[in-house]
Amino acid sequence: MDSVEILARIQFAVTISFHYIYPPLSIGLGVLIVIMEGMFLRTKNPLYEQMTKFWIRIFALTFAIGVATGIVMEFEFGTNWATYSRYVGDIFGSALAAEGIFAFFLESGFLGLLLFGWNRISPAMHFFSAIMVSLGSMFSAVWIVVAGSWMQTPAGYHIVGTGMTARAEITDFWAMVFNPSSMERLAHVLGGAWIAGAFLVLSVSAFYIIKKKHTEFAQSSFKIALGLAAFGCVFQFVTGHISAEGVAKNQPAKMAAYEGHFDSNKPADQYLIGWVNEKTGTTSGLAIPGFASFLVHGDASKPLTGLNSFPPQDRPMVNPVFQLYHWMIAIGIFLTLMVIVAIVQMWRKKLFETRWLMLLFVPSVILPQLANQFGWFAAEMGRQPWIVYGLLRTSDALSKVVTANQIWFSLILFTAIYMLLFLLFVYLMHKKITKGPIEEDTSTYSENKLVLPSLSKQASVKGVN
Repeated sequence: MDSVEILARIQFAVTISFHYIYPPLSIGLGVLIVIMEGMFLRTKNPLYEQMTKFWIRIFALTFAIGVATGIVMEFEFGTNWATYSRYVGDIFGSALAAEGIFAFFLESGFLGLLLFGWNRISPAMHFFSAIMVSLGSMFSAVWIVVAGSWMQTPAGYHIVGTGMTARAEITDFWAMVFNPSSMERLAHVLGGAWIAGAFLVLSVSAFYIIKKKHTEFAQSSFKIALGLAAFGCVFQFVTGHISAEGVAKNQPAKMAAYEGHFDSNKPADQYLIGWVNEKTGTTSGLAIPGFASFLVHGDASKPLTGLNSFPPQDRPMVNPVFQLYHWMIAIGIFLTLMVIVAIVQMWRKKLFETRWLMLLFVPSVILPQLANQFGWFAAEMGRQPWIVYGLLRTSDALSKVVTANQIWFSLILFTAIYMLLFLLFVYLMHKKITKGPIEEDTSTYSENKLVLPSLSKQASVKGVN
């Protein structure tokens, strides 16, 4: 790789890594908000209204920063990756347009009703707005994942022109949408997002429990989020297995890199921890013999396609992909164990008295983010050296006129801006969490004349209008 390609890839990695902090949180929080408001409408318990209002404001902050950090990437396609943009513009552009029309406007439009519609629209309409916001956040993931999956497993297209004028055109829109990897990748992305949102709520709730603040609010929020986290963890293992089977079928070089497997004549071991020596073509570490072959083929003695079946120039960077993939799995297992312990303690009615567990949940909000980032990097780096698998190499997708100095300048500038936005996000999040839910406006729908005596009294004592 030359310096321009390296810098262009680093710049895109920086921008997408910062951006990808926020959409998973929005998707996970959106589901929890729907659950909380649904419980409020069913039980008329003001505690669930209080939860809904508090987490809607956290959602709005996450959504706003997510939008701000996502804009830059679309411009990078035209500046650093002009050849790529010309080659896949008809396909990638249609998916991005669908994301804007069917997802962004749906989510942002109903978010206004969700934030400012209390006492202005009916309870049913407000709940409907919550559902639409949640669906909008997930629809956004649908189209972004479809676009990314097409780059992994192209389908529903033909190539028009030759040489520098060649470009891919859609011949079957639905074949493009339902390409061989899109649905399994989408399911895995959504599962990771649900876990990320759930662990944000678990983290904040555990913090309140430790500090003995907003105890009833925190315990109820924790239980709701724990349910979503439990479902998400099970869902991730199922979708992860299905996705791995798809990778083995459609992108065998990537699967071989995931497992550090070189010899196509031998079964693949499942490494719990290891290190790949790409020069010698060997992997050392703690492994379960043949287990990777068993997971893919259902037969531990059946060979799995190895990296030696591909010329060196068609292989990804094996050790980084191997490490990222295994760190993702390790974090997923650890989060699942945390959820299991919490469920057991809840069944024993000792959950909120188990201080060490609450202390563990407070920083755990970072772990789903790391797992999502590691998984994304493993998937994208495992596709290399192809930017569109089997069709267009990353080295050929660069803009021909952009220089290394230009990318250096924009990389430094973007990194500084993104760091400021991240710090702003942390500051505002900290401010909202420190303020706590008690300060939220707990008045309910006046037209329904629901009476909230305990919270109204509490608000009046504190001087809250």
